[in-house]
Amino acid sequence: MNDTNRLPPVVTIDGPSGSGKGTIAKLLADRLGFTLLDSGALYRAAALAALQKEVDLADEAVLTQVAKDLDVRFLVSDGRLQVLLEGRDITNEIRMERVSMAASTVAAIPGVRAALLQRQRDFRLEPGLVADGRDMGTTVFPDAPVKVYLTATAEERARRREAQLREKGVSVSLRDLLDDIRARDAQDMNRKASPLAPAEDAVELDSTGVGIEEVLRRVLALVQERTSS
Repeated sequence: MNDTNRLPPVVTIDGPSGSGKGTIAKLLADRLGFTLLDSGALYRAAALAALQKEVDLADEAVLTQVAKDLDVRFLVSDGRLQVLLEGRDITNEIRMERVSMAASTVAAIPGVRAALLQRQRDFRLEPGLVADGRDMGTTVFPDAPVKVYLTATAEERARRREAQLREKGVSVSLRDLLDDIRARDAQDMNRKASPLAPAEDAVELDSTGVGIEEVLRRVLALVQERTSS
Protein backbone atom coordinates (compact mmCIF):
# COMPACT_ATOMS: atom_id res chain seq x y z
CA MET A 1 0.00 0.00 0.00
CA ASN A 2 1.39 3.43 -0.89
CA ASP A 3 1.19 6.69 1.06
CA THR A 4 -1.70 7.96 -1.07
CA ASN A 5 -3.90 5.09 0.10
CA ARG A 6 -3.26 6.05 3.73
CA LEU A 7 -4.38 9.65 3.26
CA PRO A 8 -7.90 10.69 4.32
CA PRO A 9 -10.37 10.28 1.43
CA VAL A 10 -11.36 13.32 -0.62
CA VAL A 11 -14.54 14.00 -2.57
CA THR A 12 -13.97 16.79 -5.09
CA ILE A 13 -16.89 18.76 -6.49
CA ASP A 14 -15.88 21.04 -9.34
CA GLY A 15 -17.96 23.06 -11.74
CA PRO A 16 -18.90 26.52 -12.94
CA SER A 17 -20.41 29.30 -10.84
CA GLY A 18 -24.04 28.69 -9.92
CA SER A 19 -24.03 24.97 -10.66
CA GLY A 20 -25.00 24.20 -7.05
CA LYS A 21 -21.67 22.69 -6.07
CA GLY A 22 -21.35 24.81 -2.92
CA THR A 23 -24.74 23.72 -1.62
CA ILE A 24 -24.10 20.08 -2.45
CA ALA A 25 -20.62 20.20 -0.89
CA LYS A 26 -21.99 21.53 2.41
CA LEU A 27 -24.80 18.98 2.53
CA LEU A 28 -22.43 16.16 1.60
CA ALA A 29 -19.82 17.13 4.20
CA ASP A 30 -22.53 17.29 6.85
CA ARG A 31 -23.97 13.92 5.83
CA LEU A 32 -20.54 12.23 5.79
CA GLY A 33 -19.08 14.07 8.78
CA PHE A 34 -16.19 15.28 6.60
CA THR A 35 -14.28 18.54 6.69
CA LEU A 36 -15.42 21.12 4.13
CA LEU A 37 -13.15 23.17 1.86
CA ASP A 38 -14.77 26.06 -0.02
CA SER A 39 -11.80 26.89 -2.22
CA GLY A 40 -13.70 29.68 -3.93
CA ALA A 41 -13.87 31.50 -0.60
CA LEU A 42 -10.06 31.60 -0.52
CA TYR A 43 -9.88 33.26 -3.92
CA ARG A 44 -12.77 35.58 -3.08
CA ALA A 45 -10.99 36.59 0.13
CA ALA A 46 -7.82 37.28 -1.84
CA ALA A 47 -9.81 39.31 -4.36
CA LEU A 48 -11.53 41.31 -1.62
CA ALA A 49 -8.18 41.98 0.06
CA ALA A 50 -6.83 43.27 -3.27
CA LEU A 51 -9.87 45.47 -3.84
CA GLN A 52 -9.61 46.91 -0.34
CA LYS A 53 -5.93 47.68 -0.90
CA GLU A 54 -6.88 49.21 -4.27
CA VAL A 55 -4.46 46.90 -6.07
CA ASP A 56 -4.46 46.99 -9.86
CA LEU A 57 -5.93 43.62 -10.89
CA ALA A 58 -3.48 43.58 -13.81
CA ASP A 59 -0.50 43.68 -11.43
CA GLU A 60 0.31 39.99 -11.06
CA ALA A 61 3.31 40.47 -8.78
CA VAL A 62 1.40 42.51 -6.21
CA LEU A 63 -1.62 40.20 -6.34
CA THR A 64 0.64 37.20 -5.73
CA GLN A 65 2.06 38.93 -2.66
CA VAL A 66 -1.46 39.68 -1.42
CA ALA A 67 -2.23 35.95 -1.67
CA LYS A 68 0.98 35.02 0.18
CA ASP A 69 0.18 37.44 3.01
CA LEU A 70 -3.53 36.59 3.17
CA ASP A 71 -4.76 36.47 6.77
CA VAL A 72 -7.89 34.38 6.34
CA ARG A 73 -9.60 31.89 8.64
CA PHE A 74 -12.61 29.62 8.26
CA LEU A 75 -15.07 28.78 11.01
CA VAL A 76 -17.88 26.24 10.62
CA SER A 77 -20.85 26.35 12.98
CA ASP A 78 -24.22 24.62 12.54
CA GLY A 79 -23.37 23.86 8.92
CA ARG A 80 -22.60 27.52 8.18
CA LEU A 81 -19.20 28.57 6.88
CA GLN A 82 -17.88 31.84 8.29
CA VAL A 83 -14.93 33.51 6.55
CA LEU A 84 -12.71 35.93 8.45
CA LEU A 85 -10.24 38.30 6.80
CA GLU A 86 -7.82 39.85 9.29
CA GLY A 87 -10.32 38.93 11.99
CA ARG A 88 -13.30 40.58 10.26
CA ASP A 89 -16.33 38.59 9.09
CA ILE A 90 -16.47 38.84 5.27
CA THR A 91 -18.80 35.89 4.67
CA ASN A 92 -21.46 37.97 2.93
CA GLU A 93 -19.14 40.55 1.42
CA ILE A 94 -17.22 38.01 -0.67
CA ARG A 95 -20.46 36.98 -2.41
CA MET A 96 -20.96 40.40 -3.98
CA GLU A 97 -20.84 40.43 -7.78
CA ARG A 98 -17.82 42.76 -7.99
CA VAL A 99 -15.86 40.42 -5.72
CA SER A 100 -16.97 37.40 -7.75
CA MET A 101 -15.66 38.92 -10.97
CA ALA A 102 -12.44 40.07 -9.32
CA ALA A 103 -11.95 36.57 -7.87
CA SER A 104 -12.13 35.08 -11.36
CA THR A 105 -9.39 37.47 -12.49
CA VAL A 106 -7.23 36.82 -9.42
CA ALA A 107 -7.67 33.05 -9.72
CA ALA A 108 -6.22 33.11 -13.24
CA ILE A 109 -2.81 34.22 -11.95
CA PRO A 110 -0.32 31.33 -11.55
CA GLY A 111 1.47 32.97 -8.63
CA VAL A 112 -1.77 33.37 -6.69
CA ARG A 113 -2.75 29.76 -7.32
CA ALA A 114 0.67 28.54 -6.20
CA ALA A 115 0.45 30.64 -3.02
CA LEU A 116 -2.91 29.14 -2.08
CA LEU A 117 -2.30 25.54 -3.21
CA GLN A 118 -0.76 24.14 -0.02
CA ARG A 119 -3.26 26.01 2.13
CA GLN A 120 -6.02 24.09 0.37
CA ARG A 121 -4.26 20.74 0.71
CA ASP A 122 -3.91 21.31 4.45
CA PHE A 123 -7.67 20.82 4.75
CA ARG A 124 -7.20 17.09 4.07
CA LEU A 125 -7.91 15.78 7.55
CA GLU A 126 -9.53 12.68 9.04
CA PRO A 127 -12.11 11.32 8.56
CA GLY A 128 -12.18 12.91 5.08
CA LEU A 129 -12.69 16.05 3.04
CA VAL A 130 -15.28 17.44 0.64
CA ALA A 131 -13.53 19.99 -1.58
CA ASP A 132 -15.59 22.47 -3.60
CA GLY A 133 -13.99 24.46 -6.40
CA ARG A 134 -12.93 24.57 -10.02
CA ASP A 135 -9.68 22.58 -10.06
CA MET A 136 -10.03 20.38 -6.99
CA GLY A 137 -10.02 17.15 -8.99
CA THR A 138 -7.52 18.22 -11.64
CA THR A 139 -4.86 20.10 -9.67
CA VAL A 140 -5.35 20.26 -5.91
CA PHE A 141 -6.40 16.66 -5.20
CA PRO A 142 -5.66 14.68 -8.39
CA ASP A 143 -5.60 11.44 -6.36
CA ALA A 144 -9.10 11.91 -4.90
CA PRO A 145 -11.08 8.64 -5.13
CA VAL A 146 -14.36 10.48 -5.83
CA LYS A 147 -14.55 13.33 -8.34
CA VAL A 148 -17.72 15.08 -9.42
CA TYR A 149 -18.10 17.76 -12.08
CA LEU A 150 -21.41 19.50 -11.43
CA THR A 151 -22.83 21.75 -14.10
CA ALA A 152 -26.05 23.39 -15.34
CA THR A 153 -27.00 25.61 -18.24
CA ALA A 154 -25.98 29.26 -18.02
CA GLU A 155 -29.66 30.26 -18.09
CA GLU A 156 -30.46 27.98 -15.16
CA ARG A 157 -27.53 29.32 -13.16
CA ALA A 158 -28.54 32.92 -13.85
CA ARG A 159 -32.09 32.22 -12.64
CA ARG A 160 -30.76 30.66 -9.45
CA ARG A 161 -28.53 33.66 -8.78
CA GLU A 162 -31.40 36.05 -9.44
CA ALA A 163 -33.58 34.20 -6.94
CA GLN A 164 -30.81 34.30 -4.31
CA LEU A 165 -30.31 38.04 -4.73
CA ARG A 166 -34.03 38.83 -4.71
CA GLU A 167 -34.37 36.92 -1.43
CA LYS A 168 -31.83 39.36 -0.02
CA GLY A 169 -33.81 42.30 -1.35
CA VAL A 170 -31.39 43.02 -4.20
CA SER A 171 -32.97 44.03 -7.52
CA VAL A 172 -31.02 42.62 -10.44
CA SER A 173 -31.32 42.14 -14.19
CA LEU A 174 -31.51 38.51 -15.30
CA ARG A 175 -29.89 39.50 -18.60
CA ASP A 176 -26.96 41.15 -16.78
CA LEU A 177 -26.52 38.10 -14.55
CA LEU A 178 -26.55 35.82 -17.60
CA ASP A 179 -23.94 38.00 -19.32
CA ASP A 180 -21.77 37.95 -16.17
CA ILE A 181 -22.01 34.18 -15.86
CA ARG A 182 -21.06 33.63 -19.49
CA ALA A 183 -18.15 36.05 -19.16
CA ARG A 184 -16.92 34.31 -16.03
CA ASP A 185 -17.27 30.87 -17.64
CA ALA A 186 -15.16 32.03 -20.58
CA GLN A 187 -12.54 33.48 -18.28
CA ASP A 188 -12.39 30.38 -16.08
CA MET A 189 -12.28 27.93 -18.99
CA ASN A 190 -9.64 29.81 -20.97
CA ARG A 191 -7.21 30.82 -18.25
CA LYS A 192 -3.68 29.43 -18.47
CA ALA A 193 -3.48 28.31 -14.83
CA SER A 194 -5.74 25.34 -14.03
CA PRO A 195 -8.57 26.12 -16.46
CA LEU A 196 -12.06 24.99 -15.49
CA ALA A 197 -12.58 21.49 -16.89
CA PRO A 198 -13.68 18.11 -15.56
CA ALA A 199 -10.96 15.71 -14.47
CA GLU A 200 -10.57 12.74 -16.80
CA ASP A 201 -11.94 10.41 -14.13
CA ALA A 202 -14.71 12.74 -12.89
CA VAL A 203 -18.38 11.87 -13.10
CA GLU A 204 -20.30 14.70 -14.75
CA LEU A 205 -23.73 15.60 -13.35
CA ASP A 206 -26.05 18.16 -14.94
CA SER A 207 -28.23 19.77 -12.26
CA THR A 208 -30.47 21.67 -14.71
CA GLY A 209 -34.03 21.12 -13.56
CA VAL A 210 -32.92 18.64 -10.88
CA GLY A 211 -33.68 19.19 -7.20
CA ILE A 212 -30.95 19.47 -4.58
CA GLU A 213 -31.98 16.28 -2.79
CA GLU A 214 -31.80 14.27 -6.02
CA VAL A 215 -28.36 15.63 -6.86
CA LEU A 216 -27.21 14.84 -3.32
CA ARG A 217 -28.61 11.31 -3.61
CA ARG A 218 -26.64 10.72 -6.81
CA VAL A 219 -23.42 12.01 -5.29
CA LEU A 220 -23.86 9.94 -2.13
CA ALA A 221 -24.40 6.85 -4.27
CA LEU A 222 -21.18 7.62 -6.14
CA VAL A 223 -19.25 8.05 -2.90
CA GLN A 224 -20.57 4.70 -1.67
CA GLU A 225 -19.61 3.05 -4.94
CA ARG A 226 -16.11 4.49 -5.08
CA THR A 227 -15.14 4.08 -1.41
CA SER A 228 -16.83 0.80 -0.42
CA SER A 229 -14.10 -1.45 -1.78
